[in-house]
Amino acid sequence: MYFALPKEYREATVDDLQARAQAVRDRLGKRLLILTHHYQRVEVAAFHDHLGDSYGLSKLAAAQREAEFIVFCGVHFMAESADVLTAPEQKVFLPNPLAGCPMADMAEMADVLAAWECLEEFGGDRRVMPISYMNTAAGLKAFTGRHGGLICTSSNARAALTWAFGLREKVFFFPDEHLGYNTGIALGIAPEEMVLWDFKRDGGGLTRAQMEKAKIILWKGHCHVHTNFRAEHVEQVRRDYPGVKVVVHPECPHEVVRLADSVGSTSHIVDFCRKAPAGSTIAIGTEINLIHRMALEHPDKRIFELSGQTCPVCANMYRTTLNDLVYTLENLDTVKPIAVKEPIRSEARLALEKMLEIA
Repeated sequence: MYFALPKEYREATVDDLQARAQAVRDRLGKRLLILTHHYQRVEVAAFHDHLGDSYGLSKLAAAQREAEFIVFCGVHFMAESADVLTAPEQKVFLPNPLAGCPMADMAEMADVLAAWECLEEFGGDRRVMPISYMNTAAGLKAFTGRHGGLICTSSNARAALTWAFGLREKVFFFPDEHLGYNTGIALGIAPEEMVLWDFKRDGGGLTRAQMEKAKIILWKGHCHVHTNFRAEHVEQVRRDYPGVKVVVHPECPHEVVRLADSVGSTSHIVDFCRKAPAGSTIAIGTEINLIHRMALEHPDKRIFELSGQTCPVCANMYRTTLNDLVYTLENLDTVKPIAVKEPIRSEARLALEKMLEIA
C-alpha cells in the first residue's frame, strides 16, 4: 500500500497544524470523536477526546452513538474493531493507513485455520475455546466468533480465560504467547499444561500426548517491543536505584513479569504512575512514547524506561503524525474510512461483544 501526504500537510508548521486541528474540532463538535491509544506521540495525544488502551477505547466506541466521524489514532486492528462495534452509518478513520501490527501479522488466517483443523481432532468446538487477542485482523476475530470464542485484551485476559474454562476444557490462545502464558500462570495453570503451537511446523511441533495434556495452546507470536525487556534489566535497575518500583506489560517474557512489582495493561501502567507517591522512582517495561508522556505528566516522580539500553518504540504507532491527523480531519468527506464487510463484520462483532460482556 502506498500513502503520501500532500505537500501542504508535510510542510506545515506545528503551530499551524495545532490551530487547524482545533478548528476542525470546534466546527464539528460532537459530530467528531478522536480516540487515541496511549502509545501515540505526545503531540498527537494532545488532541484526544479519549485516551486509553485497546480495551477501553473499544468499549467507548461501542457505546458511542452521537459521533458521525470517529478518528482512531492507533493501528489498523484497533480501527477495524471500532468499525465493527459502531453503527453502520458512523465512519471510522485511521489517520495513517500504513499503521499495522507485526504481532497481528504473525497469525495469518491460513495458518490459524490449519491449526484449528488439527485441534478438531482433539474435540474442536466441544473441548477447545478460541481466544483471540485484540491484536488480530478482523477475519481472525470473525473466526473466533464463529467458533464461540471471544476477544481479549491485556486488561481482561484473566477474565477471558476464566470464562473460557467455565465452558470448555482447553483454550487456543493467539497470537501473543507471553500474554497467554503469563495469564495462565496467574490463574494457577502449570507450565507443563501450556504448550506452544509453532505454525511453521507440522502439527505445531507438538505430540499427541502434549496436546491431550495441554490446557492452553499458545500461538508462537510476540510483541517486538515488549520482548526487548530481560530479567537482567530488572536486576540491574534494582541495583542502580534502590527502592525503585518496576511495572511492566504482560506481553513481556515471564522472567521479566515474575520479577516486576506490578504487571498490567497500558491503562494499568498509567494508573500505577498516577497513584505512586511524589518522589517515587518507577522503571517501566513498555512502549517508549507512553513512558515519555508519563515522565512529562508526573515531574514530581522519576519515571524511565526499564532496560536503559534500548528504545522500545512501536514503529507502527509512531507512524501517525500530527500532519496525518490534520489531513484526515480536514478531508473527512474524501478520505476512505475503515470498512469491515459482511459476514466478517457480524461474526467479529459476536466475539467483541462477548469481550465487553465478560468485563
